[in-house]
Order: sequence, then structure tokens, then C-alpha cells
Amino acid sequence: MFIIVGLGNPGEEYENTRHNMGRIVLDYYAKKNKFEEWLEDGKLKALTADGKNGKSKVKLIKPETFMNKSGLSVKPLVTNKKEAEKLIVVYDDLDLGLGEIKISWNRGTGGHKGLESIAKTIKTKEFIRLRVGITPITATGKLKKLRGDQKVLDFLMKDFSKKDLEVLKKAQPKIAKALDSIILEGRVKAMNQYN
Repeated sequence: MFIIVGLGNPGEEYENTRHNMGRIVLDYYAKKNKFEEWLEDGKLKALTADGKNGKSKVKLIKPETFMNKSGLSVKPLVTNKKEAEKLIVVYDDLDLGLGEIKISWNRGTGGHKGLESIAKTIKTKEFIRLRVGITPITATGKLKKLRGDQKVLDFLMKDFSKKDLEVLKKAQPKIAKALDSIILEGRVKAMNQYN
């Protein structure tokens, strides 16, 4: 079974924030693939939706623990390295342009607190990451980099603008196809195709 975790924070006030990119992607993916309805799972402290992709069972998880404790929702399902190999974590990335993606495996956490929580809790970094860019791009194609911790935090917790949501809407099908590729063709092929 593949487990796809969409990182973000629970609650309406965070619903459309940049830091909720993982949850936003999972909502689209669940709808596109006609997964079961989201259900509250008290044991996992998460919302979950089950479905299939090809012959593989897939469980989608949106932790309800807040970002820094996301690992608590993953720990009961990923108890060894073999299970970790079928874990895909989807999250926001400041180093990629809005809607751009990058698939990686067995890498560091880049300071992302949700990712750190998962790696620490399941005691391995050997899982798949799908990073989704949230940083606007200038007219010349450069990232609009932010300086200073407070500016970064404010940016992460701000809702996407209407213009940004349009960009995301166009990127969603590609992001979903990348997830499909990981599940159906394997991470190596998916990385070669989408990175």
C-alpha cells in the first residue's frame, strides 16, 4: 500500500495558505481519482481517504496535528524501512517557483518542520518527497526570494492570491500525474520524467 501524506495545518484559517500546499494537492488528487470521502481517524490524528491506483492500494493522509507534529499521523502506518519506501510526502517548497515540482528520495529535510517530524518519528529519511513550489516568479523567470525569518513565516501563512490560484489550477494535473507515475512506474522513472 502506498501512503501519501499532504503536509499542512488543520482549520479553515489555514485552508488556502501556501504552507498548506500538501493538503491542497491531496484534495485535488482524491477528487480526480474518485477516492472515498475524507474520514476522521482518531488513531492517526488525521483525515484519511482510501482508493486505488492501478493495482496498488493508496491511503491519503492529511495530518490534523499541525505541521510540526506530522510524524505522529504517519508513525502507526510506517513501522519499518520497507513500508517507508512506499511513503510519499507532498509539501510546499520555497526554493521552487509556484506550481513547479521536484521528486526526491532519501534526502535531508531542508529545514521543513513537517518533514523533520516525519523523518524523526519513523527513524529514516528513505522515503519519497514531492516538493511543490510556492514562490512567485518574476517576469524574467527568477524566484522572488524572501529575506528574514519573519517575512518567510508571514509569506507561508498568507493565503494564495487569485492569480496564484490560477497558476496552481493549471499545475494540479501535472502534479497528480507525477504522483500517478511514482505509484505506477516507480520513483526512479518518475524522477527522470518530472525532475
